[in-house]
Amino acid sequence: MNVLHTIAECRAQRATCDALALVPTMGALHAGHISLIEEAHRHAPVVAVSIFVNPTQFGPHEDLSKYPRSLEADLENCRAAGADFVFNPDLAEMYRPEIPEIIVDLPALSSVLEGKHRPTHFRGVCQVVAKLFNILQPTAVCFGQKDFQQLRIVSAMVETLDWPIRIVGCPPVRDPDGRNKYLSPDERQRALSISRGLFAARREVESGVTQTNRLTATIQKPMLENHLNIDYIAAVDPLTLRGVEHVTAPTILAVAARVGATRLIDNVTVG
Repeated sequence: MNVLHTIAECRAQRATCDALALVPTMGALHAGHISLIEEAHRHAPVVAVSIFVNPTQFGPHEDLSKYPRSLEADLENCRAAGADFVFNPDLAEMYRPEIPEIIVDLPALSSVLEGKHRPTHFRGVCQVVAKLFNILQPTAVCFGQKDFQQLRIVSAMVETLDWPIRIVGCPPVRDPDGRNKYLSPDERQRALSISRGLFAARREVESGVTQTNRLTATIQKPMLENHLNIDYIAAVDPLTLRGVEHVTAPTILAVAARVGATRLIDNVTVG
């Protein structure tokens, strides 16, 4: 497995293969990332992983310095999952100081839900993803469905800018005993109330409930019982991300909440 650090090296490597599947990451790889790398092998004979902690998607009150970094372990995970090469640039390589800033934004999709709470986040995501797409020219890219808004925005960006790239949404891989290794044991147990609420709402839809205010109340109940601080619970159309009052077609039930100092997101598709 090659580890590349410059755009020039990436373009030279890309020139050696016809089809390429990309898994973009910010490192700190876990089972969900590994599943994306494994899925990428189904879409192209060559798989690349990018590891870059992108500063432009962090807001003014979000501490970039505290983002976990574990490069050696990440490279070993990539190697074990069969990645062919890893692109691990430094900040100056991705954002050269002499180059003016560019903004890529889809405001109709990026100003709601996560975007309402993190106003500049998706501009940063689109900026770095657009650069990675231009550098690596993938034929397929794998993203997790856990961050469904990011998946929808990237898909819309590809459609709008007419890139010949297939965006592959992959089911989330949930840790059976909690969500995040930075949670305490008590917080891990409390965090499980998010998925419990979502799965309870999904069962209600399967039993015939369509009113989304009832579904969001079902999601909220175990979260409040476990003293989570809720940012939002929403039922939205998967394409427009606009709220819906009844489940008459595929609908995303989405949650963002804080357990202690850690912010968690999750979602399920119903209908």
